[in-house]
Amino acid sequence: MVPIGGIAMVPLAALLREAGHRVTGSDGPLYPPMSTLLERLGIPVARGFAADHVPSDCDVVIVGNAALRDNLEAAEATRRGLPVLSMPQAIREYLLPGKTPVVVTGTHGKTTTSALIAWLLLDSGRDPGFLVGGEMINAGRGYRRGEGPDFVLEGDEYNASFFDRGPKFLHYAPRHLFVGNIEFDHADLFADLAAVTEAFRAVVRLVPPDGRIVANAEDDRVRDVLREARAPVVRVSPEDPDAEIAARDVTFSPDGTRFTLVEEGRETGRLHSPMVGMHNLRNALGAIALARGLGLRVEEIARSLPRFAGVRRRLEVKGETRGIVLVDDFAHHPTAVAGTLAAARTRWPGGRIWALFEPRSNTAGRRLFQEAYTEAFSEADALVIGPVFHAGRLPPEARLDREALIDRFAAAGKPAFAPESLSDIPEILRREARTGDVLILMSSGAFGGLPETLLKELSPR
Repeated sequence: MVPIGGIAMVPLAALLREAGHRVTGSDGPLYPPMSTLLERLGIPVARGFAADHVPSDCDVVIVGNAALRDNLEAAEATRRGLPVLSMPQAIREYLLPGKTPVVVTGTHGKTTTSALIAWLLLDSGRDPGFLVGGEMINAGRGYRRGEGPDFVLEGDEYNASFFDRGPKFLHYAPRHLFVGNIEFDHADLFADLAAVTEAFRAVVRLVPPDGRIVANAEDDRVRDVLREARAPVVRVSPEDPDAEIAARDVTFSPDGTRFTLVEEGRETGRLHSPMVGMHNLRNALGAIALARGLGLRVEEIARSLPRFAGVRRRLEVKGETRGIVLVDDFAHHPTAVAGTLAAARTRWPGGRIWALFEPRSNTAGRRLFQEAYTEAFSEADALVIGPVFHAGRLPPEARLDREALIDRFAAAGKPAFAPESLSDIPEILRREARTGDVLILMSSGAFGGLPETLLKELSPR
């Protein structure tokens, strides 16, 4: 497997190992948690990429989308005539035979929704397989083989590999599909929103007439792609009373969300989700609708839902020091940033909410979303924007203008900072943070280890 250390490649390696295959891999420098998981699994990993890293008795080479076209090991596999599979091709070939694929798609909320579906099935004794893009806290990992009939997959619209340019989710042959939302993302791959929408249109077409599509009733682009559906469609919404599955009498509080589940206009139960925020209520309704289609009773869902512990890096509390709470979150698209900050306001209603943001993804670092980020950050009381990751890859005129964001934020009388280096952030927080503050760290990457660094640096000396 090359490179083996990706967020989905490592779980795939683990599942292949559990299935009895001998697995090896190559990668550059690896860091926890992926490095420790590979060590625990006993999977040998060669450092760097070289033709002789492909074992002489190798049967297949799996190539992740981080591998470039000139990768020496992919080239060696081709020279030998070995099968070369992209990651989603390998998932379909080795994990899905004999299973019912349950695929969760959308620009936002995929990991939380797929993990929740997996948990509802698991806690109800259905023994599902699953592969999601984060660690499900209840299970202690984001993958499972499972002996039951269902396999839950997070379906990404990003390309599979340099030789397999289509969206990953097209390989999964979904029988049950969730489409949560469609927005422009992955600016390095898609030319515009129309191209993104076409990818979702294609996956909707794949669901057979005896399958099921669950979809967000409030999203215009989702409604558009549903015109291609061959399968029955179940619409979900916390706000649209005409949706087949809806929520009434919704109350948000620091310990979660309570609502009455409405199915086909009929109230079927009072539920408690431990997740906060309107976006997470939408995620929960999508998961509930899929679970109902897979045969779970409302009583089973009502029992399991409050016990869902969530996913790592989704409003995950990393610790507290001097009365300051540190929270790690994967949000990086403006819509996700706004949703995370609004949820934080519900979870910590009396706290001063800091947004600490790393523009790390290809889309986040672009000026394309300048105005959208300005609006998203308005949910916060204080703002720190780190340097644009790989800023040199974009011309200055195309790059996110951090200073303009800071100026707009500060004009509202709020503290705002744009440090030249991530290493400057601890000093800013030592000087500015106070008891009762909530620091929301948002990045699609590791943020330079900042969550751990801040816990240490802000501790009493």
